[in-house]
Amino acid sequence: MGIETVAEALEREHHEIDGGIGTFSAALTGGAPDPGPLTRATAALRRHIYLEEEFLFPPLRAAGLVMPVFVMVREHGEMWKILDALDDELRDGAVGASVPGLLHDLQEQLEAHNPKEEQILYPQTEQVLSPAAKGELRELLEAGRTPAGWVCEALRS
Repeated sequence: MGIETVAEALEREHHEIDGGIGTFSAALTGGAPDPGPLTRATAALRRHIYLEEEFLFPPLRAAGLVMPVFVMVREHGEMWKILDALDDELRDGAVGASVPGLLHDLQEQLEAHNPKEEQILYPQTEQVLSPAAKGELRELLEAGRTPAGWVCEALRS
């Protein structure tokens, strides 16, 4: 097996995030679940959005994929609002009453959003990103963090 491409790594992250959300969602039906899997998944989703918007989307825009990137940025903004609401609900470690609805909304957003990235944007990464940019993005995928205070593009004033 060869080295994982940037597109494969980004898609793998989608599955890992979905898995964390799914684990929490399944446990939610059984009572008072551990919020850890959801907290980790939402942090991973915020980092994923950061990496896409700061390192992947600019070269994709420059390559002419302006409209697909515009749609992804708008959808990131919708998801970010849900992530903020989930963070508020989970802040004290308890699962608030609105968590199931927020979780449902987030899962619906991801089910519609991820395939578009995977089918339209990610296949372009190997042609659009320079070798240095691919290397930097791989490193960030492995160990990068969302900078404190960073907010997705759609919600910046």
